[in-house]
Amino acid sequence: MQRTSIVFERISGKPVSKQYVEIVERKGLGHPDYIIDSVCEAASVALSRYYLENFGRVYHHNLDKGLLVGGRSTPVFGGGTVDEPIYILIAGRATTTVRTPTNEYVVPVEKLLKDALRTFIKKNFRFLDPDKHIVSDCRIRPGSADLVKIVEYEKSEVPLSNDTSFGVGYAPFTVLEKIVYSAEREINSPAFKQSLRESGEDCKVMGLRKGDKIHLTIADGIVSHLTPDLDHYISVKEEIRDRILDKAVRMSDGMSVTVDVNTGDLIVPNRREESSVYLTVTGTSAEHGDDGNTGRGNRASGLITPCRQMSLEATAGKNPISHVGKIYNVAAYKIADKIYDEVRVFDEVYVKLLAQIGRRIDRPLMASIQYISGEKITSGVKYEVEEIVRYELKNITALTDSILRGEARLF
Repeated sequence: MQRTSIVFERISGKPVSKQYVEIVERKGLGHPDYIIDSVCEAASVALSRYYLENFGRVYHHNLDKGLLVGGRSTPVFGGGTVDEPIYILIAGRATTTVRTPTNEYVVPVEKLLKDALRTFIKKNFRFLDPDKHIVSDCRIRPGSADLVKIVEYEKSEVPLSNDTSFGVGYAPFTVLEKIVYSAEREINSPAFKQSLRESGEDCKVMGLRKGDKIHLTIADGIVSHLTPDLDHYISVKEEIRDRILDKAVRMSDGMSVTVDVNTGDLIVPNRREESSVYLTVTGTSAEHGDDGNTGRGNRASGLITPCRQMSLEATAGKNPISHVGKIYNVAAYKIADKIYDEVRVFDEVYVKLLAQIGRRIDRPLMASIQYISGEKITSGVKYEVEEIVRYELKNITALTDSILRGEARLF
């Protein structure tokens, strides 16, 4: 019988929150990397639901090789045009034909994927038109026979891992991590966009903490046709800065906070026609300034955290049944949160789950639990931690439904 080795280990060093320098980044809704992650994930969900509704199970697929090639635009104060559309390619592997004892069915993969892309854009962007501003493309091929057999193996009561990979999670979030995550979510909230319509969906937040001083750098693609002139643009920047500064100060636990917005702007006071500012026609730099790749954006924490242990695995687009590159990253954060919240003796907890291809996903090859704590850890605490790990692994298949409902944080 396959068993999971659970290793419980104290690690030395200061918690990130007590280190002198901390850096945290979040790429927001309209960032090209976030867009392509979201499109690949929406495609996977749409395909999974089709498989379930028509055949009662999710078949092999991995749609995690997406590419967004930026378009070409001419934003100007009070107007602007999209001159060349954004190109989005979803590439990967999928089951394109399903054979039953009585028939053979062709799965409309390309239509499902393109419809999912269109729905995501229409739901999340106000000025980006999926029909006028985007050219969508798919390059989907069947999976290799060995991997398909692992995913669709029916004799195991729990899915088998279709990759040798690992997931990493940690708890708790630091003050800076909470601020950076919340700042982007605030800027892209419906209430914020309703009251400050000029703010684009393409928002990136970079957070720096030095000692007890927090500095946020925000990039926001201001919408050109809602911004009549440079003075109005400057006032929008100031409003974004003031609102996020107010929110960050309330979350800062007494630390000082400064906020800068669109620091790449070149504003020439006496020759304003020579000024260069961050304007977009559609609210995203994907229309001209930047490209995107699946997996280059936020980790499963919703952040990019160079001061933390983390996986570089792309969660987006991978199948939610047996691809541990997705499932184990979600599970690791869930386990870390539960250990930190329920055991209450740790300053930091790190969870790493290592899969081996062909093993049941509820029995990883290794579950590593590392912690920082100033307290003596008893055998009772260790037992409690191991019971949390075993319980979450036993119920790991429930994450599939959570992912398909859009409840799990993936990036």
